[in-house]
Amino acid sequence: MLVRMIQKTPSAYGYPLLIKQLLATIYEPDQEIVYRDKMTYTYKDMEKRTRKLANALEGLGITQGSTVAVMDWDSHRYLECFFAVPMMGAVLHTINIRLSPEQLVYTVNHAEDDIILVHKDFAPLLEAVKDQLTTVKKFVLIADYEDAPATSLEFAGEYEELVEAASEEYEWPDFDENAMATMFYTTGTTGLPKGVYFSHRQLVLHTFGLMSAANSFRAQLKIDAGDVYMPLTPMFHVHAWGMPYSMTVMGAKQIYPGRYEPELILKLYRDYKVSFSHCVPTILHMLLNSPSAKDTDFSGWKMIIGGAALPKGMCIEGLKLGINIYSAYGMSETCPLLTQALLKPNMLDLPLEEQVVYRTKTGLPCPGVQLRVVDPAGNPLPHDGKTAGEVVVRAPWLTQGYLNNPEKSEELWEKGWLHTGDVGIIDELGYLQITDRIKDVIKTGGEWLSSLELESIISQHKGVSEVAVVGVKDDKWGERPMALIVPREGQELSKEEVQTFMGAWVENGAIPKYGIPESILFVDEIPKTSVGKIDKKEIRAQQG
Repeated sequence: MLVRMIQKTPSAYGYPLLIKQLLATIYEPDQEIVYRDKMTYTYKDMEKRTRKLANALEGLGITQGSTVAVMDWDSHRYLECFFAVPMMGAVLHTINIRLSPEQLVYTVNHAEDDIILVHKDFAPLLEAVKDQLTTVKKFVLIADYEDAPATSLEFAGEYEELVEAASEEYEWPDFDENAMATMFYTTGTTGLPKGVYFSHRQLVLHTFGLMSAANSFRAQLKIDAGDVYMPLTPMFHVHAWGMPYSMTVMGAKQIYPGRYEPELILKLYRDYKVSFSHCVPTILHMLLNSPSAKDTDFSGWKMIIGGAALPKGMCIEGLKLGINIYSAYGMSETCPLLTQALLKPNMLDLPLEEQVVYRTKTGLPCPGVQLRVVDPAGNPLPHDGKTAGEVVVRAPWLTQGYLNNPEKSEELWEKGWLHTGDVGIIDELGYLQITDRIKDVIKTGGEWLSSLELESIISQHKGVSEVAVVGVKDDKWGERPMALIVPREGQELSKEEVQTFMGAWVENGAIPKYGIPESILFVDEIPKTSVGKIDKKEIRAQQG
């Protein structure tokens, strides 16, 4: 029997799920948005500025389907772009400011960026590669209320001046909710960066899903309009985990710190009584070890840790300081929210040492998320807390593929489930715990490194016979690369010589500086599997 479809009245409005709908429901329009010590305005002002920004971009030739790229620190401008660019029907490309020059050129050209809005601090990066950019028609300077830098880049205008001069009359159009709204590039595996993209419908549903996950349960915390929010996840990275959209709908006070400077972040935290943030473990470690941390009262700060595993020691330290800290999980391809390590009601009175066990787990699936661990054939595995398999997911906000990369897209979505590439177990209570990675990528400070790429570079040293690179635990960065090297017969190598050799690859833009291992061991042989492959699992086990 077929399902019974609704009857649609010809005059009924279909109400597409567009990002503009999020701005129509702000709970506290007179609440403030703050950027460092440079700018304070209200949501009413922000909404007006988005219309002026849209007019300014149209004046520069941006139309529906155009791509607008942004290279900026976390700011109120970025928040305006989160809304104005997609609401015009254009696509927002959030550029990772930490990309190597080679990766920067590839992503800009692959995304077919039409305009780049660039903060003055990043103008030298673009100046060095401008002749390699094939689609960019104009650059817009973000001077950050300071003098323009000396550069050979030709700017079509300065952000604030263009916004100030533009009309505030703009009517946001209707269009298909499946229109592309945002894109960015994920790196870390072998090969070139891969573009992920999200529609208006997906971002709206992710916003509602995130709000539901943050407010619906009798857990260790709630996040609502009364919070003061300061993101500590870069806005170029998965829309700062989607939180700015949710906090805008709530009308919460928002504090944008710009460039991450520990002392300024803590000053903003104290001055504005910040109550909610999210970041990778490295950022929290940086804050807790900054000079003014000892004079800072952290009690009442709600903190979600993602991008890397939350170490139990860090969780205990945070809780003892009064930080309500716990884990969440997602990835670039998932927009990103998948799970949160929320405590169940019967756990709320447990001693902190027992709560830590659950606060540091990968967590429970959020509303709207289907999550399984499966065997290699795709069969679901039991929730017994010990049977491990690949984590696969479905949700209405997952990227539908990689931009112009059908082969990798099909791999991502094999058998109709998005494959995370992570290995995990699910316990009897439904909590997921990631235990390993299928691919040997190294996650350091919330960023990804390819072990195979590092091996390829080191192997080109004339004194290297064999090399294996794995990620080893690091209290500050989560992981750091470690290299095992078998020297060629008769050759003598030193750690410093290898690091100097790799430094040349940093200079030519092939790898970032943090790709150079601090730990380099010279060995007689590298563990192999029965078929002769490098046994990285054994290497990690030997290194503890």
